[in-house]
Amino acid sequence: MASLAAASAPALSITDLRKTYDNGTTALKGVSLQVAPGDFFALLGPNGAGKSTLIGIVSSLVNKSSGEVKVFDVDLSRHRDAAMRLLGLVPQEINFNLFEKPLDILVNYAGFYGIPRAEALVRAEEELKRARLWEKAGVMSRTLSGGMKRRLMIARAMMTRPRLLILDEPTAGVDIEIRRDMWKVLKEINAAGTTIILTTHYLEEAESLCRNLAIIDRGTIVEQGPMKALLAKLDVEGFLFDIDGQLPAQLPAIEGTTLVAADHHTLDVEMPRAMDLNSVFAALNDAGIRVRSMRTKSNRLEELFVRLTGNEEKAA
Repeated sequence: MASLAAASAPALSITDLRKTYDNGTTALKGVSLQVAPGDFFALLGPNGAGKSTLIGIVSSLVNKSSGEVKVFDVDLSRHRDAAMRLLGLVPQEINFNLFEKPLDILVNYAGFYGIPRAEALVRAEEELKRARLWEKAGVMSRTLSGGMKRRLMIARAMMTRPRLLILDEPTAGVDIEIRRDMWKVLKEINAAGTTIILTTHYLEEAESLCRNLAIIDRGTIVEQGPMKALLAKLDVEGFLFDIDGQLPAQLPAIEGTTLVAADHHTLDVEMPRAMDLNSVFAALNDAGIRVRSMRTKSNRLEELFVRLTGNEEKAA
C-alpha cells in the first residue's frame, strides 16, 4: 500500500511555505501548490515575486522559515538526500567548467552521485544525443554556442534520471530559433515521463509547453490551475485577420471591438468572447475588407498575468 501511495503522490507538494530573510524581507507568505506526476508546469511571476526563493527552497539551496515540501511524498526536511535524488535542477546561470568536454562534464557529474563510470558513459551518450550534442561530445565546452550550453545543462541534470526536473529560465537570452529547438528537447523529456517545472519570462513559452501553471506575486499564489481553464477566464479574445489586398488607411469602427493594422495586410482584432464573429466579418465586408484567413493571437497568457497581478511587467 505504501508503494502504491508513493506512486500516486504529487511530484511536488508544497504546503504553507513561508520564508522571511534575516533582513526582514518576507519572500513567501504561505505558498501552497501541487504538481502532478508527468505534468509540464509553469511557475510565473514578476521580478521579486518569490519564484527564485521557492525554487531555492525546493532544491535545498535556501532554508525555509516554515511549511512543508515533499518530492514524490518524500519530506525534504526529514529526508533531504532521498528527496534530492528524485530532483534535477537547471539553473539560469551557466555553471559548468568551460574547459571540460561535454562528455566529461556529464560523466563526472554522474560520478558525484555514485553512478559507475561504465553506466555513466552509456547515459551520457543517450543524453547528449537527445540534446543534439553528441557530435560535440569531445570539444571544449567553451566553444559551444549559447543554445548548446543551455542544452548541455539540461543533459547534465538528466544524468541522474530525476523524476522531477526544475528549469529556471532555461531559454533566457537565446534567440527564438534556439529557444524553439530547446522546446523540442524539453517536450521529449516530458513525454518520456519526467515531470517538469518551468520558470520563464517568455509567456508564449509557458503557453506553448505547459499544461498547468501557478502565478505568484508578492510571495503569494494569486492563481493556479489548468492553462486552458485559466485562459478561458479572459472575456476578451484576440485575432489576427489576413486580408486580401491592402487595408484602407481609415479602418471601420465596429462597436465593442478594437481594430489595429498590424501591417498593410494584417488586421489585429480584439473583441469580447461573447461577440459573434460573423457580425465582425459582415462589418468588415461592408467596408470592403475581405478576410482571407484568421488565427488566434498568442498573448492571452500575458493578458491574464497582467490582470491577476496588476503588473504591466512581463513575468521574469
